[in-house]
Amino acid sequence: MSAPTRSEYRTVIVGAGVIGLYTAYYLARAGAGPILVVDRGFLSSGASGRNGGGVRQQWETRATVRLARESVGAYRRFARDFGVNPWFRQSGYVFLAENGAELERLRRVHDIVASEGLPSEILDSSRVARLVPGIAPEAAVGGTYLSTDGTLYPFPVVWGLYEAVRAMGTEVLLGAEALGVRSTDGHLTGVATTKGTVATSTCVNAAGGWSRDFSERAGLTVANAPTRHEILATEPLKPFLDPMVVRARDGLYFSQTMRGEIVGGLSPPSQNPATSAMSSSPAFLARMAGALVRILPSLASVGVLRAWSGLYDDTPDGLPVLGEDSHLGGFIHANGFGGHGMMLAPSSTARVARMILGERVDLDPDEFGPQRFDGGQPSHATEALQLG
Repeated sequence: MSAPTRSEYRTVIVGAGVIGLYTAYYLARAGAGPILVVDRGFLSSGASGRNGGGVRQQWETRATVRLARESVGAYRRFARDFGVNPWFRQSGYVFLAENGAELERLRRVHDIVASEGLPSEILDSSRVARLVPGIAPEAAVGGTYLSTDGTLYPFPVVWGLYEAVRAMGTEVLLGAEALGVRSTDGHLTGVATTKGTVATSTCVNAAGGWSRDFSERAGLTVANAPTRHEILATEPLKPFLDPMVVRARDGLYFSQTMRGEIVGGLSPPSQNPATSAMSSSPAFLARMAGALVRILPSLASVGVLRAWSGLYDDTPDGLPVLGEDSHLGGFIHANGFGGHGMMLAPSSTARVARMILGERVDLDPDEFGPQRFDGGQPSHATEALQLG
């Protein structure tokens, strides 16, 4: 499709990543069309095609644990629901603690996760060694483990959603940049794109790392900040590692794919501003290689096949922004997921769709609503486990 086929849509969604397409899916399934999804790039060109595929339920806030648990259920059903297999593998997540203080922090996370009915375990160093074969003895004094966490391949998820929404009549226009909005008396009336302007009363900002940019084009001030993170994949190795491994101290994470590659990343030493370049850097490769080898010395001679980068869409409190903007009626935020949009997409977007349909949802607006930043720093509990 090279241009919108209509002049007016019930909902326009900006961003054809996992958040935008999942939102479109729930709306289309409810018969709430016509729907137009626009994206400046190609399918999977954003963070939905640039992440490590982790899906975990170990979080510091109960609301996030509940969203993640629901998303795990959705990914377990994904192949049946969409006819595309994302190879969701529930091989667990191990969080590593290098000292007593870090282990105490993970114990608090464990207490919350376990109280939500999930089989979280506290590990001693010997149990860590059994779950992470070859780990250096000094790499961890203990940790936590949740066997129902897992990993998937992001591309089949995006493709399955794309095919599903199009089959239900949703228009997906790729290579079309959203330039801004039209409004009258504080209410949205249209969206302008490089392929023309369409009338609508509802626009969903699901632009991920570019969501702040689009909000500003709509005349809104938001707290989101895009940051650039990097990731790499090694040459294939004989399978030896089942869980995703995460170190809370510095955001190091890695897992082994079914092809045998070690895939992982590391939080930047400081906030990396967003850039249009999606390549990787020698500095990251050196830091990541050093961090991996200190944990798994056997990887010292393993070659790196490829490396790339993508954007996190961070918020000050580590929670996504979900809901209608109080300054522009009809402008709906579905962004601010940090690096965890794939992880939380099924459950979060189901609620965004219900908001658009005028239904009540079980999200506290003081935790997730865009207005929580109007008065400065929010007073509620923050989600600091934004890694891996």
